[in-house]
Amino acid sequence: MTSLDKPTSDTDPTTHTDQEEADAKTVTEAALFEAFGGVRGMVETVVPGLLFVTIFTINKDLHLSAIAALAVSLALVAVRLIRRDTVKHAFSGVFGVAFGVVFAMMTGNAKDFYLPGMLYTLGLALAYLITTVAGVPLIGLILGPVFKENLSWRTRNPGRKKAYAKASYAWGLILLAKCAILFPLYWWADTTQFGWVLVALKIPPFLLAVYLTWVFLAKAPPPIDVFAEMEAEEQAEKDRKAAAAAAARNQEF
Repeated sequence: MTSLDKPTSDTDPTTHTDQEEADAKTVTEAALFEAFGGVRGMVETVVPGLLFVTIFTINKDLHLSAIAALAVSLALVAVRLIRRDTVKHAFSGVFGVAFGVVFAMMTGNAKDFYLPGMLYTLGLALAYLITTVAGVPLIGLILGPVFKENLSWRTRNPGRKKAYAKASYAWGLILLAKCAILFPLYWWADTTQFGWVLVALKIPPFLLAVYLTWVFLAKAPPPIDVFAEMEAEEQAEKDRKAAAAAAARNQEF
């Protein structure tokens, strides 16, 4: 067991003051905003699909719709690069759109533009549920580094691990419910109807999952900053070496 995982006897992470609870809520809000991209990340997620279904609704041109969606995704990445912002959310959008374009072009079916994203959503839902059952909730793996706690919540902060488990179950069930709506429509609805329903379901389930994550984590014990602990240990080791060196010099005299 490493120093980052072993329980500590001098602090109890399950007890904290009202001020610590307020600080935890603030930290949680900032971490969720960073991890999931905030408003801008949501816009970058919705715009390509919205443009695709809008153009296809107007003129039924698969190629034009696909090219326009991919072009706007690349433009969003370019804007982030120019502004030197974090590009991970924009890049993930580009890859998703690119796979959708390839699928749609290969099959000639405009609905297949959405298929990779649907399969990804299903896989992600299962990942949230399976990792939680296995005792390593996926949302904890995602947010642990953001909170500077890494995996310390697994053994040193049981209340926080429980909150991560609840949040991961929420994400998994919400995404499964979304899939339960979309996959039947993929087979039964026409492309235009299906596209508009999919666009409409982009943000609300996401916001619900993020909100529930915030609720669970805001009520949980605050994260243990393992980076600060490591820095403190390194500084203490330097101080010990300096003290030993000074003692050795004094003995020489």
